[in-house]
Amino acid sequence: MDLETSVLPDPVPINKSRLSIHSSLLTYSPQPQQTIFAPGLLLLIPRKKTGVLDDIRAASWLDAMKASSPPPKKLSIDGNKDPGSSDVDAAYHTWMLNYPSALTSFEQITHFAKGKRLALFLDYDGTLSPIVDNPDLAFMSENMRSAVKEVARHFPTAIISGRSRDKVYEFVGLTELYYAGSHGMDIMSPVKGSGFSGHPNCIKLTDKQGKEAVLFQPASEFLPMIDEVFTSLVESTGDIKGATVENNKFCVSVHYRNVDEKDWTTIAQRVHDILKEYPRLRLSHGRKVLEVRPVIDWNKGKAVEFLLDSLGLSDCDDVLPIYVGDDRTDEDAFKVLREGNRGYGILVSAVPKESHAFFSLKEPSEVMKFLEALVTWKSNSLKIN
Repeated sequence: MDLETSVLPDPVPINKSRLSIHSSLLTYSPQPQQTIFAPGLLLLIPRKKTGVLDDIRAASWLDAMKASSPPPKKLSIDGNKDPGSSDVDAAYHTWMLNYPSALTSFEQITHFAKGKRLALFLDYDGTLSPIVDNPDLAFMSENMRSAVKEVARHFPTAIISGRSRDKVYEFVGLTELYYAGSHGMDIMSPVKGSGFSGHPNCIKLTDKQGKEAVLFQPASEFLPMIDEVFTSLVESTGDIKGATVENNKFCVSVHYRNVDEKDWTTIAQRVHDILKEYPRLRLSHGRKVLEVRPVIDWNKGKAVEFLLDSLGLSDCDDVLPIYVGDDRTDEDAFKVLREGNRGYGILVSAVPKESHAFFSLKEPSEVMKFLEALVTWKSNSLKIN
């Protein structure tokens, strides 16, 4: 088999010398990064047509699916934590030496933010809303919506989601924000910047509020292919109990959260059998989801750069972008902010993960507290000035 094309491997361990991190961003003194997960769980797609996956390849897919789907903490019969969970808690505590809480480090973050213009970028699922069994029911709480609305009053705020742009807007329902769907392949942004004005996939239009805006869809040529693959995946996985296929316009998500683990190999095999006919599409892992995307040089990190340019905030020394996300696809944005010495990535995770982020938050409730703290800090700064 010709299995050469690797697809979105786990982020490699970070070291300061490789990333050339500016000392002014390092507001804490982390311990040396340590590899937490075994390397080599790469998802591979053949460059040309092949037969079915052999047993070794199928096992690799299954290992990758398990690695991207950590089990929840177990409770004992009396409702208390499983005794083994103390080991997990210890591992998480050690992990936080490298990725300290953005709440306990808030004073350090705002100290560096003093005199700068903040720009906030947020993932949706697992960041603003909890991960739920039914992806159509991933609603954010009213308190979270209020927190996001308030933070958007003080800072330019955008949501960059793997969902379709229309779907994430339905969930959030706030006109104060900017939205990027399909992992940044479908962006509605303001027209302040000029860097992408001549791009063939950039269209100037008027948004629902009557404001002039830019619609950027770098993968527009893939729409017919994505629709075709979506239809094939729905038909192919229809007999797998619990499997759900979601069309996110420029990508397709195959959710296996409700699929019995014994059927995971089957669902991976079905997806592979379809994708081997489409060498211009690639597969990546999310949290109990397989995601089919076009093979283009575009990701959430590129979307952050595009939005900063559109907001007139690119190449400015007085701008501090902050990106908050929980998914493997958010690593591209974390990497852009870290390698460019631009700002802070904040990983939302209750389990240890290697990441390009600087800080961490445990769950959406902590994200809400962080957003509320930003609003309070900004309001107090305005009073002082």
